[in-house]
Amino acid sequence: MAIQRFSFPTAIHFGAGSRRMVGDHLRERGIERPLIVTDAGLARLPMLAEFRTGLGTGIAPSVFSGVTGNPTAAQVMDGAQAFRAHGADAVIGFGGGAALDVAKVVALMGVHPGHVIEYVWDHPQVRPIINPLPYLAALPTTSGTGSEVGRSSVVSDDATHVKRIVFSPKLLAQAVFADPELTLALPPAVTAATGMDALTHNVESYLSLAYHPLCDGIALEGTRIAARALARAVHEPSDLDARGDMMMASIMGAIAFQKDLGAVHSCAHALSAVCDLHHGLANALMIEPVLRFNLEAVPEKFAELAHVVGAASAGEFVPWLAALKARIGIPGSLAAVGVRREQIPQLVAIAEQDICHQTNPRPCTGADFARFFERAL
Repeated sequence: MAIQRFSFPTAIHFGAGSRRMVGDHLRERGIERPLIVTDAGLARLPMLAEFRTGLGTGIAPSVFSGVTGNPTAAQVMDGAQAFRAHGADAVIGFGGGAALDVAKVVALMGVHPGHVIEYVWDHPQVRPIINPLPYLAALPTTSGTGSEVGRSSVVSDDATHVKRIVFSPKLLAQAVFADPELTLALPPAVTAATGMDALTHNVESYLSLAYHPLCDGIALEGTRIAARALARAVHEPSDLDARGDMMMASIMGAIAFQKDLGAVHSCAHALSAVCDLHHGLANALMIEPVLRFNLEAVPEKFAELAHVVGAASAGEFVPWLAALKARIGIPGSLAAVGVRREQIPQLVAIAEQDICHQTNPRPCTGADFARFFERAL
């Protein structure tokens, strides 16, 4: 039997109001000048001002709010410059997946030379991470990517718009403050798209061919929790229990996908690169055609997924998923969000090159990817 290595090291403070613990947490560690990395929209909202003020005495934070849309390498480099200009001794990621992904590599590039693209895992002369990274705390404001517990950061190359991945356990946050109250103001459409991202992470990681039974258990429970909570979070946005469940499902999905993902994510990464589509929405639009393709390869796993969501059989899991998407207002097709048929060849080319489908339950060819996109149109 091959030797397998597993780890789940992130310290998580989970629960309503946990954001108020951050100031004391930083003071206990002698941190005085954190850089808060967030997105432009959140920077204008009272919740960030309240958080910043709530850090209390002895802490002088600065804010970098240059994150917009899908995160880019240029945003990271601007954030690293802000880190150095502030003389920062820590980074606080405050926001959705984009802000948290940028925060992790701002911490990296604040203390390393070169350009962030030189640190992506598949760069031909990839630079090593040699310096200790500053203290990193993460506060998610959406329940989707689970980036707060991830050991990777996904940023787009500014020239090609292709998503690139910086991967290292050194990128893990030292502390996560998962406060579902921070998600109460999310609009229904954002709750739905980010929630489908969390659900997709759990489902795809469970179906992945990689070996990681610890992640399989987490992914199944994460699927069960998301199945019971997502529609409630969309339709009853002040339901704190549903918001908490979705935040936990998001964390569990991100922990689980250290096992690996599948072809849904390869398609979604292509849609983000070509069409600048929100990642969670892209996953939601592509999950049905890909899972229908995968069903015959691992029917026993589909039976387990069906069981945890309350569907009758393996073959009923994808119809259950379709009904959930309709219930929470996910658009019915790629065409409905502006994707055009003539873009399919470009989408296929990027999806084929994406690493995620290498552990898909069925091998995928270019022709398979073309059918996925056609059927999603």
